[in-house]
Amino acid sequence: MSEKLEVSKFLANSKSIPIIDVRSPGEYEQGHIPDAYNIPLFSDAERASVGIRYKQAGNEFAVQLGLEIVGPKLADLVKQVKKIAVSKQVLVHCWRGGMRSASMAWLFETAGLKADIMHGGYKAYRAYIAEQLLQTVPMKILGGYTGSGKTDILLELQKKGEQIIDLEGLAHHKGSAFGSIGELPQPTNEQFYNDLGKEWLALDFNKRVWLEDESVTMGRCGIPSALFNQMRKAEVIKLDIPKKVREIRLVKEYANGDIIGLENALTRISKKLGGLKASIALEALRNEDFLKVAEISLEYYDKAYAYGLSKRNPAQVQTVIIEEDDPMKTAVDLMKLGI
Repeated sequence: MSEKLEVSKFLANSKSIPIIDVRSPGEYEQGHIPDAYNIPLFSDAERASVGIRYKQAGNEFAVQLGLEIVGPKLADLVKQVKKIAVSKQVLVHCWRGGMRSASMAWLFETAGLKADIMHGGYKAYRAYIAEQLLQTVPMKILGGYTGSGKTDILLELQKKGEQIIDLEGLAHHKGSAFGSIGELPQPTNEQFYNDLGKEWLALDFNKRVWLEDESVTMGRCGIPSALFNQMRKAEVIKLDIPKKVREIRLVKEYANGDIIGLENALTRISKKLGGLKASIALEALRNEDFLKVAEISLEYYDKAYAYGLSKRNPAQVQTVIIEEDDPMKTAVDLMKLGI
C-alpha cells in the first residue's frame, strides 16, 4: 500500500529508492529533483489537451480524455518502471502530489511494486529547499581577483576534508562575460536551484562551508537571495596573487581555440574597457596575443572586484598573500593559517 511521505522523508528514502517524476517532459526539463527519472503520464501535447478539456468541459470530461490517452500506454509504463525499481520499490511525485502521482502509484502497485508518493509533490519540494536555504551555516568566502584559481583551491580544500559548494560548477559558468567559454550548456535557473539544494542538504550545518565570492548571477543562473545574503555577511579570505601570475592562468583557461567566444566576450565589455583599450584587445586577439588580452581584461575586472569588495565590512576581509599559482599549496597554507 502506497504512503504519502513528507518531503524530508521522501528525500531520505531516495538515497536507496529511485524517484519517478511522472510530470510531462517539458516540466521535467524545466526543473526536476536531481537524479529523478522521468516517466511521464502525459506528453507535453497530451497534458495541454487535458488542460484545455478541463477548462472547456470540467473535471469529469478531462479525466475521461486522460484515461483514453493513458490506456494504451499502461503496459509500457509498467515495463519502464520495473527496469528502474530497486527491491520492487519506487518513489513517485507529480506537480502537487495529486491525480497524476496517485494514478501512477496505483498502476505500479497493481504491477506488484511499492510506490510511495511525495506529499505536496514537486511544488512542496521547491518550498522545502527554500526553507532549508534559510538555515544559518558557518561560512567562509574565498575571494580574490579574477584569475586567482579560486575554484581549483576550493576543490583542493574539499580533498582535505573541508565542505564546499562550487557554485560556478553547478551553474556551468564562471560569472564574467567570459564565463561560458569552455563550459557545458547552463542548466535552467530552476534546475540550478534544485542542484544547489541537493548540495546544501548534504552539508553538516555545524561545520563550516567554503564558497567562492560571486556576484548574484552567473550567466542565467542566480544565487537564491537567502544564500546570497548569508554569503555577503560572511568572512572573506581575499587571495592576493600577482597580476602577471593571474594573466598566465587566464591564458591557460580561455585560450582554448574559441576565438569567436573570446571576441564576443570582449565586445560585451568593450564600453567598460573603453574604446581604445577594447580595440587594442581585439587586435591582440586577432594576433593570438592572449597575454595582452588577459592584461587589458584584468584592468577592468580588478577594478570591478575591488569596488565590490569595498562594499563589505573591512573587518570581515582577511588578505592572504600568495606568490604562485599552486592551488594545492594554497589550500595547505590556508589550513595552516588556521583560517
